[in-house]
Amino acid sequence: MNASAGGNAAFVEFEHVQKSYDGENLVVKDLNLSIAKGEFLTMLGPSGSGKTTCLMMLAGFETATHGEIKLSGRPINRIPPHKRGIGMVFQNYALFPHMTVAENLAFPLEVRSMGKSERDAKIRRALDMVQMGAFGGRRPAQLSGGQQQRIALARALVFEPELVLMDEPLGALDKQLREHMQFEITRLAHDLGITTVYVTHDQTEALTMSDNIAVFNDGRIQQLAPPAMLYEEPANSFVAQFIGENNTLLGVVQEIRGDVAVVRLDDGELIDAKPVNVSKPGERTKVSIRPERVEFNKARLQPGAHTLKAEVLEFIYMGDIFRTRLLVAGNDEFIVKTRNAPDQKRLQPGQQIEVGWLPSDCRALDA
Repeated sequence: MNASAGGNAAFVEFEHVQKSYDGENLVVKDLNLSIAKGEFLTMLGPSGSGKTTCLMMLAGFETATHGEIKLSGRPINRIPPHKRGIGMVFQNYALFPHMTVAENLAFPLEVRSMGKSERDAKIRRALDMVQMGAFGGRRPAQLSGGQQQRIALARALVFEPELVLMDEPLGALDKQLREHMQFEITRLAHDLGITTVYVTHDQTEALTMSDNIAVFNDGRIQQLAPPAMLYEEPANSFVAQFIGENNTLLGVVQEIRGDVAVVRLDDGELIDAKPVNVSKPGERTKVSIRPERVEFNKARLQPGAHTLKAEVLEFIYMGDIFRTRLLVAGNDEFIVKTRNAPDQKRLQPGQQIEVGWLPSDCRALDA
C-alpha cells in the first residue's frame, strides 16, 4: 500500500515495512507511508490492526522485520530510541511516581546534558504550555488523571522535539475532559509546528484532531485521507463501516454507465449509486448511505432523489436530532438522523413511509 499523507517533502517515511513476531504471520504488511513536516497524522483502526506496532517501530521500541523507516531522509532502524529525539505520550502517562512534576520534566533534559538554568527555563515554558505552571512541586499521585496527562504531554514537549508520538493518550479520561484535551493537543501541535503521529481506535477523536487519517485493518492501510474525504468518500466497505454510522443495502450491479452504477437490490428495487470498487455487471455490492443523507420529509427531497418504501421500527428523541430505525429493502437496521426542526415529522413504530436520497450520496462498494 503506497500512501502519501502530505504534499510536502516527507519528514517520516515507512518504505516496504513489515513486522512479524513469529516469523510467519505479518502484523504489518508492506507499509509505505509518507508524513509531511508539521502534519498531524492519526493511525486509526481496530485492536490488532497493526497501528500501535507501526508507532512502536517508529519510536524504536520494536524493530522492523523488513523495510526501512526514515526520519528527515535518514534511516533510523538501527538508532536506539533515546537517540531518535522523539517525544512520546502513552495512555498510562508513564510518569515517575517518586519524582515531582518538575523532576519528571527535567529527566529528558538531564539525559541530554543540559545546564540547570536552561533546564529550568524549558520546564517553566512546557508547564505553562499545558497550563500547569503552579504544579511543579507536586508528585504525580497528587494530581488528577487529566492533570497527569497534561504533565505527560509537557514532558514529551519539554526538549522541543520535531516529532511527537501519542499512543491512545486520552483513553483513561472521561468524555468531557477527553474532548477538551483533544482540542488542547491539536492546538499545541499546530502552534508549535510539531509533526504528530497519533494512535487511537476512537473514530470521533481521529476525525476531530487530524490533518490526515490512515485507517488500518489486517496490517494494511485501507485508506489514507483527510477526515472529510474519509467520511464522505470511503474507499471500501471496511472504511465505510468503521468511520461513523453507515447504512448498507445488498444487491447486484446491473450495469455501469460512466460514474453511475445501476444496482438491483436483493428485494428487487433498482437504484443508482456511485461505482467505487465495483467494475462490471453481475458483481455483488454493498451500497453505502450515511444516515444524515437520508430524508423522509418529502418537502425536503431534492430533484432526482431516489425513494424507497420503509417501515418505522423505532423513533428516538435525542435532543438536537431524531434517530429513526427503519426496515428498508430487507435491512432492519437502516438508520436515519434528522435535525430537530419545527417542520420535522415525528414518526410512530409501524408507520409506513417513503425515504429518499440523492444517487450521488450513495456508493457501490465491495460486498
